[in-house]
Amino acid sequence: MRYRDQPTVEVSERVACTPARAWELLTDITLSSRVSEELATVEWLGDADAVALGARFRGTNRHDALGAWSTECEVIELEPERRWVWAVHGPDGVSATWGFEVDPANSGVIVRQWGRMGPGPSGLNVAITAMPDKEARIVANRLTEWERNMRANLAAVKAAAEARG
Repeated sequence: MRYRDQPTVEVSERVACTPARAWELLTDITLSSRVSEELATVEWLGDADAVALGARFRGTNRHDALGAWSTECEVIELEPERRWVWAVHGPDGVSATWGFEVDPANSGVIVRQWGRMGPGPSGLNVAITAMPDKEARIVANRLTEWERNMRANLAAVKAAAEARG
């Protein structure tokens, strides 16, 4: 597995709710910061206060091996109540692309989150450059971390959407 091939990971969860309720939860950019092992804070930038095409936000992350860093992200695709995608901007271009999706299903919806590395470099490239013979393991380990945090995100969506009040 090579970084330059833009590896991707995706998770999904069946949730007993309406598409509108799933969308409401998936477009709360603070959701991940409440359940992630890595994402500490998220805030809208400029006049943005909701998911909209071109809206920008900043995420601040902490990781034992990678340290702390912030990234600026931009909503680059939007299909209301269906899909939103954001690009993570690094100093040399887009370092990752992420998305949430909602698909109607029997008795609710299927929610998905996915993330794709690259095409521009990220903090991971420092480790790959230092240990090129371990690139496949470095990339696979990072995708495993992403997957674990995505599963936590979707579990939080499921719990909130299915909570009985």
